[in-house]
Amino acid sequence: MPDAGPAAGLGEPPEPLPQEFAAVMRPELPSLVEEIAQEISRAIPEYDQLLGGPYGEVLQQSVEQNLSAFVEQVANPESPAGRQDDLCRRLGRFEAYEGRSFQYLRSALRIGARVALRRAKTVGARYNMSPTLMAMFADAVFAYVDSTEELCREGYLEAQSGPEDAGARRRRLLRLLLAGGATPLTHPAITGLAEGAGWPLPETATPVALAAGSLPDAGAFPDDVLTELADPQPHLLLPGPLTGERRAGLVAALAGGRAAIGVTVPLAGAADSLRWARQALAHAEAGLIRDEPVFACADHLVTLWLMADPALAEELARRRLAPLAGHTPVRRDRLVDTLRVWLTTRGTAARMARLLHVHPQTVRYRLRSLHRLFGARLDDHDERFAVEVAVRTLHLRRRGDGP
Repeated sequence: MPDAGPAAGLGEPPEPLPQEFAAVMRPELPSLVEEIAQEISRAIPEYDQLLGGPYGEVLQQSVEQNLSAFVEQVANPESPAGRQDDLCRRLGRFEAYEGRSFQYLRSALRIGARVALRRAKTVGARYNMSPTLMAMFADAVFAYVDSTEELCREGYLEAQSGPEDAGARRRRLLRLLLAGGATPLTHPAITGLAEGAGWPLPETATPVALAAGSLPDAGAFPDDVLTELADPQPHLLLPGPLTGERRAGLVAALAGGRAAIGVTVPLAGAADSLRWARQALAHAEAGLIRDEPVFACADHLVTLWLMADPALAEELARRRLAPLAGHTPVRRDRLVDTLRVWLTTRGTAARMARLLHVHPQTVRYRLRSLHRLFGARLDDHDERFAVEVAVRTLHLRRRGDGP
């Protein structure tokens, strides 16, 4: 178990940094968050596994918020710290619920401080900062980490004190099941929790991603449904497949709320299915997916696949639709629409005209233009498939852009 060194143990509060220093620090935050996460993953394997699971985004946001809070304290020393204090206590409680030693979180905090000081040396040299200012920055970092550690410890001890009720055991079980394979299903931590929570481990399960906002109490769902409604990305885990009766009950419990039902998968694959469901929910909120408020993401797997990497889809479209690059945007869009309908229907000019709301002769003219522009590419199976993927992705993106 790595240890990044003892706490600074400063007897007096450090001298405040100049408020202008915050303007120098802010542009460094995005890349610094990435660097700290990578260093923690490398040094602490337990966190490396966790960062790769569904809670990785939440933990990375915690790092980002802690760094932002430090910068805000520099910019405005009188700013209230209540929200940040709550975040630190939640981190400590999370560690306790996960059953990890507090030493892991303590080491992660020290690693973050070390990376921040390393970055400060580079930035200090760039701006020709004095050694006195750099020493003040180091004192401020260690004091902030000491304060953060104590708040995290408070939350950790709070979670450990007193008996864990059935609801807490179920939430902890759900976190372990959705940790992305970090803990095997046969691990005593999981089997013991499942037995204590009265939740026999099923062979298959169906996760459900819920839209944040107005959510019912956990009691609105059947007893065999594991719930996490306080998470920034609330979700459920249902044993087995989603039957028609279960779906009706879910719709009634949500009372008009939005939810994406994940694919029923072996229990060990529930983290992946929840990730897909969350992506489907985000696409529905963006208008890419048009369905009922409570819908099955299994009906939209092609959309999930096409939109999994927007930058890659953009590059594919640029390459495969390069023959259209010389046309005006309006002409290009009309040709892309015609190409999409032809690829997906292979219909007659009359049928395509009905779908495109144009005259059949217009369709014939556009098809001649497309065959002249693309040549043999539309006769090659692989090339035609790549072109179809590109035009379908463009169509989805246009749908998401709205009117």
